[in-house]
Amino acid sequence: MNKISNAFSSGKAFIPFITGGDPDLETTEKLLYALYESGASLIEIGIPFSDPIAEGPVIQAADERALKAGCTIEKLFDLVARVRPNIKVPLLFMTYYNPIFAYGVSKFTEKCSACGLDGLIVPDLPFEEREELLEPCVSRGLELISLIAPTSETRIANIAKNSGGFLYCVSSLGVTGVRRELGDSARRMVEQVKRITTIPCAVGFGVSTPEQAREIAGFADGVIIGSAIVRIVAEHGRDSVEPVREFAKKIKQAIS
Repeated sequence: MNKISNAFSSGKAFIPFITGGDPDLETTEKLLYALYESGASLIEIGIPFSDPIAEGPVIQAADERALKAGCTIEKLFDLVARVRPNIKVPLLFMTYYNPIFAYGVSKFTEKCSACGLDGLIVPDLPFEEREELLEPCVSRGLELISLIAPTSETRIANIAKNSGGFLYCVSSLGVTGVRRELGDSARRMVEQVKRITTIPCAVGFGVSTPEQAREIAGFADGVIIGSAIVRIVAEHGRDSVEPVREFAKKIKQAIS
């Protein structure tokens, strides 16, 4: 069992997301420690990008703030290398394919491995076109996490059987963001996957309250929380560490 799959071995996994460099790299570092100390099973770090097509307004604004503050991929590599010895859970980059391509696939995956990252999530990379990135990831010990959505339908079986780490189940159509209600599509996707394989399933896109997290944990192996955390960072800026810590503790408690 690899390190990412192992994160699901002791109960339901809490997977928080933050945008790297929002509001600045120093705060990002403090947030990573706060999330780890609050019981995160693994942590997603978003690489800010100027055209984040799958993101809602909350994360789009965070990307803009981070880029304006001078965040770069190189600085995020340095940040991960700095925190890696002290954070014992898996760390993943969530990024669009364009920054990877512009940086150079080989060089990018090499730096990811060298700084201590465990995997990548690339939401705009279709499963059928991932070979160019998958091979260098595998050779450097990185998991390339696959996503499935309600629109995946007949492709879900193939994706589930040929994926590693965990499956990122997109709870509903549209962009990321806080939603008042979550539909049944995520439950149906997870049930479909479980009939085929034992790969852990984590549900994200729209999960924003302890109550929703508990509901998701009732049928999924993990809960991904992004926009709700990023919104706290937007509200409190450099003073967001403690509010994020308290929110994370509530989510962890709700799914335990």
